[in-house]
Amino acid sequence: MGLQEFWFVLIAVLFTGYFVLEGFDFGVGMLMPILGRGGSASERGARGRSEPGALAADTRRRVVLNTIGPVWDGNEVWLITAGGALFAAFPEWYASMFSGFYFALLLLLVALILRICAIEYRGKIDDPRWRARCDIGIGIGSWVPALAWGWVFANIVRGVPLDADKQFTGAFGELFGPYALLGGLTTGLLFALHGAVFLALKTAGTVRDDAHRIARLLLIPTTLVVGGFGLWTQFAYGSGWTWILLALAVVGLLGGAAALLAGRDGWSFTGTALTVLAASGLLFGALFPDVLPSTIDPAFSLTVDNASSTPYTLKVMSWAAVIVTPVVLGYQAWTYWVFRKRISVEHIPPGIGLTPRVVIEE
Repeated sequence: MGLQEFWFVLIAVLFTGYFVLEGFDFGVGMLMPILGRGGSASERGARGRSEPGALAADTRRRVVLNTIGPVWDGNEVWLITAGGALFAAFPEWYASMFSGFYFALLLLLVALILRICAIEYRGKIDDPRWRARCDIGIGIGSWVPALAWGWVFANIVRGVPLDADKQFTGAFGELFGPYALLGGLTTGLLFALHGAVFLALKTAGTVRDDAHRIARLLLIPTTLVVGGFGLWTQFAYGSGWTWILLALAVVGLLGGAAALLAGRDGWSFTGTALTVLAASGLLFGALFPDVLPSTIDPAFSLTVDNASSTPYTLKVMSWAAVIVTPVVLGYQAWTYWVFRKRISVEHIPPGIGLTPRVVIEE
């Protein structure tokens, strides 16, 4: 394996890690409005307080958001690292992709910024309307990237109109073909299921029960859409060895579904994580050795060879990656271990705003 191939694999690993980890973050944000509705009477009674519906709903939203609170910003580091590696290792790929997908990637970036600000500032102001607006920001900042990433990578695999100068010459509307739209729907549903399973793993009580219910509702549509997109990718763009990745995605999805129905949250999350990993690997496997195919003429396509930086640049970057990567992985693994416990409404301390809590006298 040459340095160009090594860095293609490394970028694939970075994006795949981002999709696996940030995928359930997006799913949590997507499902937050549903799981954040007012708790049941038994749930409020278990807290030993009389809670108005709005306050019970806010408590449940805090439970949902706290499941990703310690890790979501660390998960986004994978995207930053992947983008930096893409720029340094394959500048031609970076330039052509961002020029062709400029508006879409700008919209995606704005949605991510909106999500970051909404999460960070949700509890800073004692006002229920402020928190409601932040919850909308979290929802938009989760739905838009979840759909956009599948759409972007489906277009990358399918190819875009690149001319001999490696310039994007098509119209923005050409990027909304059936395969690309199916790719967006695939990541949207898969991340929603991944997030629901993560919430079932990380919560307790009625929040966990509701997460289980939503995950079961998502199983059939997600299986059909992921299976259809995977088969389309394999038959249209895959090779012999990528059948293995498609099979792993199917095994992960079916195994995760069986574990979910059996109440085995850990194995269910492992299954959906394997599905995301294998689906991402299938896209990168179908793309190689191109990094951005041209639909005008295959000779105009960007490949790992003609889009890469100089060998010296790749060599220096390789040594830096070998030194830094284990440290980053070790720190993130430690973070997940420290914050591994389940969360329920009983663990949420009295919050600010809304209405005062009334303690029931015995």
